[in-house]
Amino acid sequence: MHLVEQGSGPLVLLLHGFPESWYAWRHQLAALASAGYRAVAIDVRGYGRSSRPEAVEAYRMLDLVADNVAVVEGLGERSAVVVGHDWGATIAAMSALTRPDVFRAVGLLGVPYTPPGGPRPSEVFARMGGAGAGDEPGAHPHPRPEEFYVSYFQQPGRAEAEIEPDVRGWLAGFYAALSAGTMPAPGAPDPHFTGAGGTLRERFPVGVLPSWLGEGDLDVLAGEFERTGMTGALNRYRNMDRDWADLAEWAGRPITRPSLFIGGERDASLAWLADAVKAYPETLPGLLGSHILDGCGHFVQQERPEETNRILLDWLASLPA
Repeated sequence: MHLVEQGSGPLVLLLHGFPESWYAWRHQLAALASAGYRAVAIDVRGYGRSSRPEAVEAYRMLDLVADNVAVVEGLGERSAVVVGHDWGATIAAMSALTRPDVFRAVGLLGVPYTPPGGPRPSEVFARMGGAGAGDEPGAHPHPRPEEFYVSYFQQPGRAEAEIEPDVRGWLAGFYAALSAGTMPAPGAPDPHFTGAGGTLRERFPVGVLPSWLGEGDLDVLAGEFERTGMTGALNRYRNMDRDWADLAEWAGRPITRPSLFIGGERDASLAWLADAVKAYPETLPGLLGSHILDGCGHFVQQERPEETNRILLDWLASLPA
C-alpha cells in the first residue's frame, strides 16, 4: 500500500474515490497535521502506487477493509478515525461497520451510508438504465434507452476502451461533469448515463476545467492512470454483487461508531440516496453532524477545502479521546 502522511498524533486515515488517488486529500493533509493529527492518505488497492492484483475478485469490499486494517497496524497504531469520499466513503463505512474494534469513528463525504442488504445491486442499476429486473448488465437483447454508468463499467475492458486512449481528456471531462460550475445544465443529457451504444464522454463538458482543478493537478491525477491503466480502479465496480453476498452477515445493521456526513448540494448522489440521509437516525445513531454544502458538487473536499477542513476538525475535536 502506498500512502502519504503528515503530522503526528491520533491517526486519521483518508480514503479517496473514483477516479482519483491520495492526491484528492492534498488540502486536508496539512490542515489535519497542523491541528495535531497523524493524517494518512492512501492509494486504494488498484490505484496509483499501491498493488494492482489481476483477478477481478481481488477488489471485493472485505479485501479493501483488510487493507485499511493492515495500514493501521503497519503504522504501529491500534485504532484510527477513517474518512472517505465517493467510493472511499463506502469503504470507510464498511470498515467502521465490520471492524469497529479498529475504526473508532467514520466520516463520509459525498456518498451517504446505506446498510448492506436489499436487492442485488446489478438488478438495481440495470433498472436505473431502463432494463427489466433480473437483466444482466450488457446482456439485454434490445438497446436500452439509457445505461447507468455502474452497469456500463461491469464488463472488463469496455470502459477501459473508452478511457485509456485519452486518459487526461476523459478525466477532465468527468471531473467537470460532476463539479458545480461546470456540470451540464438542468435538462441536458445526464453524464451518469450513456445513450444506446454510446459512451459516457459524449455527455461530458468539453474544453473546461472545474475551478478546483488546475492543469498541474490534472497532470498528477492523469499521470498515474496513464501509467497504470484504469482496470484496477474499475474493478471496484465489478464486485458489487460479490460484496452484497459477502456482507450479508451485516445486512441492515447501523454503524454505531461516531460519524459525520458532508455532501454537496448539487451532487447527484444526494438525490439518488435522499432516503438514506433521512434514515440516518436509525442507520447512523452516532451521527455528530450532517452538512450539505450549498452550491457544491461531488468533489466536496476539493471544491470546498477550507469549509471541509473546518467541519472535519470540529468533528475530530468532539470525538472521545
